[in-house]
Amino acid sequence: MHTPYYLLDETRLRRNLALIRRTAERSGAEIILAFKAYALWRTFPIFREYISHTTASSADEARLAREEFGSLAHTYSPAYTEADFGEVMRSSSHITFNSLTQLQRFAPAIEAWNADASHHNIKTGLRINPEYSEITTELYNPCAPGSRFGVLADALPTQLPCRVSGLHVHCLCENGADTLARTLHRVEERFAPWLSQVSWLNLGGGHLITREGYDTDLLVSTLRAFQKRHPAIHLILEPGSAFAWQTGELVASVVDIVSNHGIQTAILDVSFTCHMPDCLEMPYHPAVRGALLRDDHHPSATHTCAYRLGGNSCLSGDYMGTWLFREPLNVGDTIVFEDMLHYTTVKTTTFNGVHHPSIALRHTDGTIQELRRYTYADYRDRMD
Repeated sequence: MHTPYYLLDETRLRRNLALIRRTAERSGAEIILAFKAYALWRTFPIFREYISHTTASSADEARLAREEFGSLAHTYSPAYTEADFGEVMRSSSHITFNSLTQLQRFAPAIEAWNADASHHNIKTGLRINPEYSEITTELYNPCAPGSRFGVLADALPTQLPCRVSGLHVHCLCENGADTLARTLHRVEERFAPWLSQVSWLNLGGGHLITREGYDTDLLVSTLRAFQKRHPAIHLILEPGSAFAWQTGELVASVVDIVSNHGIQTAILDVSFTCHMPDCLEMPYHPAVRGALLRDDHHPSATHTCAYRLGGNSCLSGDYMGTWLFREPLNVGDTIVFEDMLHYTTVKTTTFNGVHHPSIALRHTDGTIQELRRYTYADYRDRMD
């Protein structure tokens, strides 16, 4: 295939899915896919072999769940509007509200929907904020002081509105089971009066179940212990990264090499700001196959050729580095960014009209299927 392209490996994907399914079966909790991290709908038939539901953050994501995944979504949005709420109801089994005012505004619509015998029943939830999080990157911390996410315990009425059957809490980001255990303790501590009033609790995402070293036994024991204390509550987890963790890469090529004040930059046919925005937002340095990040490995006896890696957009900061390679780079060389499927594919942009990477799937038999190739028409049609 011509670069650039994302390459998803079906064998690794199925390995993750199997682990997630086993964890769900052992714990008694339901684990569903968060589209905000992964939404490659051409691969949904594979997912349906292992899980039954997904979670959405918008009307379009909810519609994707209904039309392409084949089941109704668990939907949460910081703010619904009249324009999109009809689609949200058509496509959702659960609708969670971010605030009491949003609940008050849209609850009558759900009541009217549920009163129609021809419609599916919608369960209503409310997001809570435990004012506790171990996320160290402020950009991703939904429980930071002044956060716009969720209702504080001090603001909840003693009795939940009768239409609320569940609560939703999200304050993890690629965390381990020990963090969840401490977080769940805080939730029980602060929201005990309301847990007895609901039948389901969504523990959000950020559970990096498929990461090497993740303590699945602790996760299982934590969830089972909670359910023993609260037998009437159905637990739901909605990780995103865990499903696609280490399942694929972004393959690029060197198109030029420039030098400025002793810094050599290999310019690629991909862009950090367009195709890997989390690298600049987080920020973090992705792993580059066959190369060492100089900050982590210096000096190196084997990797002596230093290059900054630069994107092909006109943003001055569209670069990262510096990486150490064994041999000098040349135009046409392949650069492979590891683990680039989760969050990356859903956050790409067409800034500058930069060519969008194709998407391909490597099947278990080794054959590669191109799922999507982007063209000028994709860029053009976004503008009008």
